[in-house]
Amino acid sequence: MILKAIIDDQVYELNVPDALLAAAGPFFAQLDRDMDQGRQMSREWVGAPDRVQRCQIVADKLLTALEQENDKLGRLMAGYILSRLPGVESVELDIHGEIQNNRFNLADHQPAAAAPTPVRTASAPRGGLSKLAAMEQAGNDVTKVFKVGKGWRFSVFDHESQTWQDAPLAASEAEAARLRQEAFKTRYEALQRGRVD
Repeated sequence: MILKAIIDDQVYELNVPDALLAAAGPFFAQLDRDMDQGRQMSREWVGAPDRVQRCQIVADKLLTALEQENDKLGRLMAGYILSRLPGVESVELDIHGEIQNNRFNLADHQPAAAAPTPVRTASAPRGGLSKLAAMEQAGNDVTKVFKVGKGWRFSVFDHESQTWQDAPLAASEAEAARLRQEAFKTRYEALQRGRVD
């Protein structure tokens, strides 16, 4: 079976023999068990990824394999997608690290994509929160760090506009984690004061 991986204007054809699909069954099952625990998909934590979301997560690993010219891993990731999305012909890979933007084209030419994640509509708190409540809310308002291409960032929820604001791109996971910790502390303290800027 062949899966076409599209990166910008380049098309890579990944030939995955039926024998490899059959032999990799236990590996694919292990991937599913790992994803049963939930996954970070860019700025959103998805507790129970559906079939398409799982393939989007694996497509992100496929992009990494292609960037690193790791043919074996690339064929395994392509095999997972072929085994979980019957009729898939190609995957359009998002090079900016937005996992949920990986799109699949099926044989009937209908793109397969996950349902959009609803945006939280909670309003900003009016009174100061307790330490525990402020810590929990700050954890909801500041995402974990996530990979974007070759860099790292996190997002902060803006209560006024009801949108997620991306932090600047950091060169390393450690630097993004340090900046995230600062943003978390700032939000935590603001929630205790009852004011979110």
